[in-house]
Amino acid sequence: MTHYDVMVVGGGPGGYVAAIRAAQLGLKTALVEKQHLGGICLNWGCIPTKALLKGADVAHTLGKLDQFGFSAENIQFDLHKLVQHSRDVSARLSDGIGYLMKKNDVHVIDGFARLAGKGKLNVESEQGGYDYQADHIILATGARPRTLPGIDVDGEQVWTYFDALVPEGLPKSLLVIGSGAIGIEFASFYNDLGVDVTLVELMDQLMPVEDAEVSAFVTRSFKQRGISVKTKTRLESLEKTTAGAQCRLLNKQGEIETLEVDKVLVSAGIQGNIENIGLEALGVETENGFITVDEWCRTNVVGLYAIGDVSGPPCLAHKASREAVLCVEKLAGVNGVQTLDRNHIPACTYGRPQVASMGLTEAQAKSGNRAVRVGRCDLQSNGKALAMGETEGFVKTIFDHDTGELLGAHMVGYQVTEQIQGFGIAQALEGTEEQLMQMVFAHPTLSETMHESVMDACGRALHQ
Repeated sequence: MTHYDVMVVGGGPGGYVAAIRAAQLGLKTALVEKQHLGGICLNWGCIPTKALLKGADVAHTLGKLDQFGFSAENIQFDLHKLVQHSRDVSARLSDGIGYLMKKNDVHVIDGFARLAGKGKLNVESEQGGYDYQADHIILATGARPRTLPGIDVDGEQVWTYFDALVPEGLPKSLLVIGSGAIGIEFASFYNDLGVDVTLVELMDQLMPVEDAEVSAFVTRSFKQRGISVKTKTRLESLEKTTAGAQCRLLNKQGEIETLEVDKVLVSAGIQGNIENIGLEALGVETENGFITVDEWCRTNVVGLYAIGDVSGPPCLAHKASREAVLCVEKLAGVNGVQTLDRNHIPACTYGRPQVASMGLTEAQAKSGNRAVRVGRCDLQSNGKALAMGETEGFVKTIFDHDTGELLGAHMVGYQVTEQIQGFGIAQALEGTEEQLMQMVFAHPTLSETMHESVMDACGRALHQ
């Protein structure tokens, strides 16, 4: 029976990073992956959706050519080429991870792994079953779309995001169930390509985990674009038809609305891949469909760890990668390893407008009667935004009134996902409002709105 110091189950952004870091620390390491290196994020999530959204961004830009002195006629669009571009990007990155495995001397094992006892894995592949031993086993099996009771997802009339990524053609109408990042991004994408989109959310605001002010802004923006937004509404029933689907929606007044659409996209969250991997036999603790872990990603079974989506929200690729590093470094005995502060994890949504946030919302910061300072800066006051014709959005910062600690940052607008890390660095270095005000931001840049928001929180705004 082959023995390893570390075996990682799952080759996504948590699993492959854990394998690389373990190998870098001199540990004999193997990675088991049943399908594609890179996991859901690279093959069916983060990366291919951004490739598609770039196409939507081009469509948006073409719609305002006259503003910049251009005109164009007979513009053609080939959906299959855009989809193929997204698949090519994923394939290229997956191949790149294979190269990294070889470079770092990580043994990649193709197959489906199950726990066969403490420190033991059985891997089933096309060639047969094989048994392995490891001092440490890291589960990074990821998650999958959550289904709704009574709703048959068939890939035809009813989609998950897997199906929405590779459409054969554009539907005339689309009902999106759920307004998390997946729902928002696909609603934005298909709307930009001319699809009649209806977005339904069970909670009282779109993007329920975001700051209420951000949610309200995105809601207004979507409605102005022609997206029908229905909050406090749920899908009561769905009947498939030859033309698509007839949906009964129950709203907050208790009224039923019947909506006929070509396609329905179910984006009602995700659930961990915890089935059939041997957790029950070892007594591994789970909760709400995810594996329970401590601050070092350790399960209740010695030598067994879980990282990334399978260990619970926030289900984000960068959270998984960070957990991978701290988990491996802790088990390897590296000095100075720090736990992950979840308030320092940025969240990004790549629709139009983009949304980026970290830390507490204004409502959360004010809970418990804490005194706070809140600053805002509208992109309409930013010279670079005006020059680019991208003035939709704002930056909002929240500070502790007494200590000056940055409690939360919320951004909505063009390319804010590329800027949020500035606030992340400030939080990590425990920067105060006074220190941030002394920073010099290059001019003209969109990031000047970040500075102006901090200034506004202290009553010292200069440009608004």
